[in-house]
Amino acid sequence: MKEFVGLPSPLVGRAGAGGHPCQGVYHRPDGQRPKVAFIATHYNIDFSEHYLASYLAERGYGFLGWNTRFRGAEPYFLLDHALAEIGVGVRWLREQAGVETVVLLGNSGGGSLMAAYQSQAVSPNVVPVAGARPVEAIEDLPAGDLFVALAAHSGRPEVLTAWMDPSVTDETDALSVDPALDPFDPANGPPYSAEFQRRYRAAQVARNERITDWALERLETLKGTRARDQLFNLYRTWADLRMIDPSIEPSDRRPNWCYQGEPVRANYGVFGIGALCTLRTWLSMWSLRTSQCIAGPHLARITVPSLVVHATADACVYDSDARSVFDSLAAADKRLEFVKADHYLQEPGGARTEGADLIAAWVAERV
Repeated sequence: MKEFVGLPSPLVGRAGAGGHPCQGVYHRPDGQRPKVAFIATHYNIDFSEHYLASYLAERGYGFLGWNTRFRGAEPYFLLDHALAEIGVGVRWLREQAGVETVVLLGNSGGGSLMAAYQSQAVSPNVVPVAGARPVEAIEDLPAGDLFVALAAHSGRPEVLTAWMDPSVTDETDALSVDPALDPFDPANGPPYSAEFQRRYRAAQVARNERITDWALERLETLKGTRARDQLFNLYRTWADLRMIDPSIEPSDRRPNWCYQGEPVRANYGVFGIGALCTLRTWLSMWSLRTSQCIAGPHLARITVPSLVVHATADACVYDSDARSVFDSLAAADKRLEFVKADHYLQEPGGARTEGADLIAAWVAERV
C-alpha cells in the first residue's frame, strides 16, 4: 500500500500552486500499521519511491520515502533547513503512522545527511551558515532508533573534492586546463604514478579551498548591496582517478566508469554534483572548511545500533568510504556487510532482494 504524505514546513509556506514543502510516499503492507518503519531522505534526489521501499514493505516494515523542499533544488540547499524538514517526516511516523521504532536509512549521498539528522537530534551542533538566522525547529528533533548506511558516501565535501578535476585553471571556463594535472592526458596515465596521485589529491583540496575563499570574499562584497547571495557554476566534477584507473583501490566495479558513464564525457558534460550553487549553499554543503555535511563528526555522535552496507561493484563509492563510515560510528552495536552489486543494487539480478533481506533481518534482531 502506498500513501502520499504532504506536510507543512516549519520554515516556509505552501507553494503558490498548492504543494506542501515536505512531501513523500509511505509504503506499508496492505491492511497493516507497522510498528517499525524506515525513513530515507537525500540532499537532492527524489526518494519518495525509493527502490527498497516496496521490498521492505513486503517484509512487514513501513518505509517513508521523504523529500525536503530541496528535492531537485540542490543549488539552494541549507543543512539546518533540511534537518528541520526531515524532522517533520520523523514526527509524522511517530505521531500519525503509529510507528514505535524509526530506522534512519542513509542511502548514497543521504548517508551523511541522515547522520547529521541523528547527530543534531541527540546533541545539537549545527549552526547557521554565513550569517543566516538560527533555525529554532532543529533544537528539538525526534531521534531515530536505528541507523543504516547503504552505499553511502563519506560526506558531501569529501565526495565532491575526491571527484573534482583539479586541472581547472579558470572557474569561469569549462575548458581551462593545467596539462600537468589533466587526468585524461595519456602522458599522466592511467596507470597513475604515486607521485601524480599525491599531487592530484593535493590540487583537489586546493581547488575546494580556493572556491571557499572566493565565496567568503564574494559574500563580503555583497554586503550593503541589493543582493544577499548569488549563483555560480562549478565545472568538471567527474574526475576521481579511481573512476578511470581500476588499479587504484580495486573492487568489482566496471573500469573507466562513473554514474554518468565514461568519466571523460561526464566530466565535460553538464550533469554533475554541485554544478550550480549559491555562495551559501557552497559553504553549507560542499566546502571542506565550512560545511557541516562532513559525515565523520556526525557519525561520532551516533550510538544507536548501526548497519553499514557496501555495494562492492559501486562505481563511485569505494571500500575505503564504507570503512570510514563504519569506523566513525560511535555505536557499540555496529556491523559492516557487503553485497556484490552496483550503487543502486540494480545489477546483478536479485541484488535488491539480497539487500532487503540483509537489512530486514538485521532490524528484526533488534526490535
